[in-house]
Amino acid sequence: MEIFASTPRLILRELIPADAAGMFELDSDEAVHLYLGNKPVRTIEESREVIQFIRQQYRENGIGRWAVIEKDTNRFVGWAGLKLVKEPTNGHVNYYDLGYRFIKKYWGKGYATECAHACLDYGFNRLRLENIYAMADVKNDASKRVLEKSGFSLDGTFYEDQTMLNWFTISREAWNRARK
Repeated sequence: MEIFASTPRLILRELIPADAAGMFELDSDEAVHLYLGNKPVRTIEESREVIQFIRQQYRENGIGRWAVIEKDTNRFVGWAGLKLVKEPTNGHVNYYDLGYRFIKKYWGKGYATECAHACLDYGFNRLRLENIYAMADVKNDASKRVLEKSGFSLDGTFYEDQTMLNWFTISREAWNRARK
């Protein structure tokens, strides 16, 4: 199992089949899905399928979302990471999207910002990307704060599946400037 990044409190590693129970706890919670189309999973088998889908992204694209594990407890707390998006979104194709999702009891601990910084560092310094993008429901103020604290700039809004989303961008140059 590959570890991609580490922060003072967290390990970001590949998602594995043994993460199914944690993924189910995460994705079966309606509160977690409030700004994600309100489509929580209903069975652990659906969580296993999501993990297999992400593992297929690792094989095809060399990147995908990562499990987030608390160092102190070794508990699965959610996922975070970069994803290569090949379908058109807001006029972009073949771009890297930063995403994160955490089990509700781990909200408010700063984990999303910590993971966002680790993912940006990986994307800009290991993958040598020029730009990384992110999106969030316009009503999701918490996610907007995480992205802005991580150095992203709001770059407009767009509709997807009848939901208005904020579109965020950060360049390697801006990331490096902010890190100095």
